Amino acid sequence: MKHSKALLALPLSALVLMNAGVAHAADAAPAEGNGTGLTDIVVTATKRETNLQKTPVAISVVSEQVIKDRHVQSLIDLADGGVPSLRVATFEARQSALTVGIRGIVPFDQNQTARDTGVGVYIDGVYLARSQGLNAALFDVSRIEVLKGPQGTLFGRNTEGGAVSIVTRDPSGQFGGRFSAGVGNYGSHTAEGHLDLPEFNNIAVKIDAVEQHQDATVKNPLAGQAGWNQYERVGGRISAKWTPVQGFTALLSYDKGRDENTPNFSQLINYNPQGRTVGQYVLNSTTNKYYLASPGTTTACSSCIAPLSSLVTPTGGSRLSVAPIGVPQQPSVDRTEGTSLHLNYKLMPGMELRSITAWRRVSTEQWDNSGGAARTIFAPNTGFSRYSLSYLNQRQFSQELQLVGSIPQVEYVLGAYYFNERAQEQASTPSSNTWNLDGTGYTINSETVSGTVTSSNQGWAIGQQFLQRASQAYAKSYAAFGQMTYTPEWLDNKFHLTLGGRYTNEKRNGTLYMVQGVSTNFLFNESVSRFDPLAVAAYELTRNVNLYAKYSTGYRAGGANDRSQTFNSFGPEVVRSYEIGTKMDLMDHHVRLNLAGYMMDRTGTQTDFDNVDTNPLSPTFNLHTEETRNAPGTSKIRGIEADLTVKPAEGVTLGASYAYTYTFVPPTANPFLNNALYQVYVVYTPRNAASAYADYVMPVNANGSEVRVHLDANYAQSQYSFQNEAVKTDASFVVNGRIALASVPMSGATKATFSVWSRNLFNTTYIYRRSGANDAVLGDYGNFNPPRTFGGEVQITF
Repeated sequence: MKHSKALLALPLSALVLMNAGVAHAADAAPAEGNGTGLTDIVVTATKRETNLQKTPVAISVVSEQVIKDRHVQSLIDLADGGVPSLRVATFEARQSALTVGIRGIVPFDQNQTARDTGVGVYIDGVYLARSQGLNAALFDVSRIEVLKGPQGTLFGRNTEGGAVSIVTRDPSGQFGGRFSAGVGNYGSHTAEGHLDLPEFNNIAVKIDAVEQHQDATVKNPLAGQAGWNQYERVGGRISAKWTPVQGFTALLSYDKGRDENTPNFSQLINYNPQGRTVGQYVLNSTTNKYYLASPGTTTACSSCIAPLSSLVTPTGGSRLSVAPIGVPQQPSVDRTEGTSLHLNYKLMPGMELRSITAWRRVSTEQWDNSGGAARTIFAPNTGFSRYSLSYLNQRQFSQELQLVGSIPQVEYVLGAYYFNERAQEQASTPSSNTWNLDGTGYTINSETVSGTVTSSNQGWAIGQQFLQRASQAYAKSYAAFGQMTYTPEWLDNKFHLTLGGRYTNEKRNGTLYMVQGVSTNFLFNESVSRFDPLAVAAYELTRNVNLYAKYSTGYRAGGANDRSQTFNSFGPEVVRSYEIGTKMDLMDHHVRLNLAGYMMDRTGTQTDFDNVDTNPLSPTFNLHTEETRNAPGTSKIRGIEADLTVKPAEGVTLGASYAYTYTFVPPTANPFLNNALYQVYVVYTPRNAASAYADYVMPVNANGSEVRVHLDANYAQSQYSFQNEAVKTDASFVVNGRIALASVPMSGATKATFSVWSRNLFNTTYIYRRSGANDAVLGDYGNFNPPRTFGGEVQITF
């Protein structure tokens, strides 16, 4: 408790010390008056447009300019830590499904039919229920708002850690647009177009299209097969905004995307880290099978480690550019599609009725052969390289109504929400390769087989796969919510009290209808009704120094684990959050400092325990089994966040962000270790993370053209990447940069921007995902961050 109180006291202490020296600056005129200070940032976290500095919510904003400067093409590009408390990572090594977390709420495995994330991802107010498809190309995004801490009142289900709200640009009704094209290393090229058509009969239309391509950064030596970390993303969107009368708008949008990608490569980091005796294989003449024996004997040795193939050399911390062994691999395919209808009607001055109706679908074909020989031991004449195949289809419908208004001294939001989802998946894991007798070579297995398909006789062609599991799940959610902010006049309008709540009723059911090729009928049925409150007290200490204290709750719905053998169900997890913070504009709006300290207590923490049989001689070889348990007691998350922006001179902007996150989960019964209590770790959550950037803008001449220089650096301490492994990743440090000659006049209103960019400018190498689960039989394996990428781009705006 002393530790927690100290954490919360730090931001308040800093505020008191700083305010003693900046009171005069805080009372200065707004930046809008002189044009030399920092500009205001508008956010919509409270369902209305507000100034970031006046909004008592911890928010980081990734603006349109930041997206350009950091060359952010999809959400995975935020994985380098530009927002320190936001963590984005691949599920397993796959880019086809992302893990998104905020403030230590980072699920280990949400890549399933009956499980949810703890951080909601929204596009224009529409919730995206599956992690599959989250890495699609971004369409004309004006900003990404990262809302930290539980957002259970206004955003609702599965936002216990926060929400990522992606806001795109509406049709303007005026003719204009922009087109850009670029090339880079690893065969990368991009093309992007955005066209606004002039308004006709009160209808404005906008068309967006994007294409992004990159070749593999790790080559596959097997001819004709895809390498690792390559992608091809294409997509388009058309939106129409109808304004028949003043005060009413209807915005209809349709988007469709396709993302072909391959996983990051898994490397064997070390061999035999436990120093076991290296055995030798001996043929059993009776069974005609090989077994592991002590060196120089025929005595079976259960404590020996299998010898390493001469084709595989542990890499340590060096990233490979060519895999040592070729494997069959084709790109995974994610297809996303959605239609939304936004209706806004001003009923009267100060009152607006809104409706958001949305249909979305995701389908994936997963072809993940990232392991090679890094995750399976060598055994003579046996299969290796687990080809993880999965086919998922998901459909969702949502309807939200909002009444947003204000009366004297009171602003309010009232609403209702309905969500309906169906998800179905089937998966198999054939071995794509077979070792020869002594491990000095290998053959490629056939994608088709003769005879009956079994676990030991299967391919990977459609109809030739042995299904390890197949499931389907349904979810329905009903909610009513409200939030009110009261500003009493008798306190000079400096005090603001916000109260809110959301009542939710959730129902979820499903069936695991196949396990290990056998039809089953394992059912689960979960329902929960709950109320999530919110209370915020905010006070304007001075004109530009705002304090707030916040209490809120959030939850992640319960479900079932479709990787278990029985579709075992688990209950929801609930977070209670206590937060204090301050938002300050100082030095005549040349310094902006936001601080927050928080404590979150989580009960029912959903904890995953997994087991993969990596022994090729076992009858359950390649079988991945996973069980989910609700951890007993209370998990603790404590943190401090700081965001600083400084404009020391005209054209120069400096910024830095920092996040400290402490996490603890009580020991939980491990079903694979006879339910013995086992320490659990929070994944992808560094204790310390920081980011800094510098921007310089210099006018070239009076025609409006300018030179823009951007540099950012991002650091994260080593972290866990598996919930039940005390193995940490490497610390990371990534620098990105961009130089642009912008707004160069062409003809008429047409302008051009020429830029060069680089991600991971210094080509730093670190392991972002590491496992020691196979240390007793092989060694650690890991996945590395992408290497340095760079390129040039031309953009035409008219």
